[in-house]
Amino acid sequence: MTSDFIVDILADFWKSESWRFADIKTLVLNQDNGGENNSRRTQFMKRIIEFAHQYQLNIRLAYYPPYHSKYNPIERTWGILEKSWNGSVIDEVETALKFAENMRWKGKHPVVKLVTQTYSIGVKLTKKAMSAIESQIQRLTNSTNEKFPNLGNWFIDICGGVT
Repeated sequence: MTSDFIVDILADFWKSESWRFADIKTLVLNQDNGGENNSRRTQFMKRIIEFAHQYQLNIRLAYYPPYHSKYNPIERTWGILEKSWNGSVIDEVETALKFAENMRWKGKHPVVKLVTQTYSIGVKLTKKAMSAIESQIQRLTNSTNEKFPNLGNWFIDICGGVT
């Protein structure tokens, strides 16, 4: 999994499903602060800004603080998937896809797609390029986040050209 993979999957979802969210101007993306989507990860920030501009969306990256992954819904989803295969040997791609397609969470099946594209790892921007990225984002601090004064350090806003 890489920064490019994450944004490509998001863009693929948005291309196919944005019709369901016609009135949405801001996406809030809950992030786990992992290595691929960390707010200091230069390639991720570059790509998510490009996504915001391409689809004219404002994006708020909401990062879970360290050791708080239990509150992240995706972690519960992985748990349901692990429970569904219940110790089965998964030795073929098709087997993994079938388990994922057949799982249910809160009465719904996930959208499952096989990605075969190979992504480069270790893609980084120069400090100069990252400086240009930093000028396009707002890192909320405790002093700028009046609504949640103790959580400001965990939010980043990206304006994609929508007011």
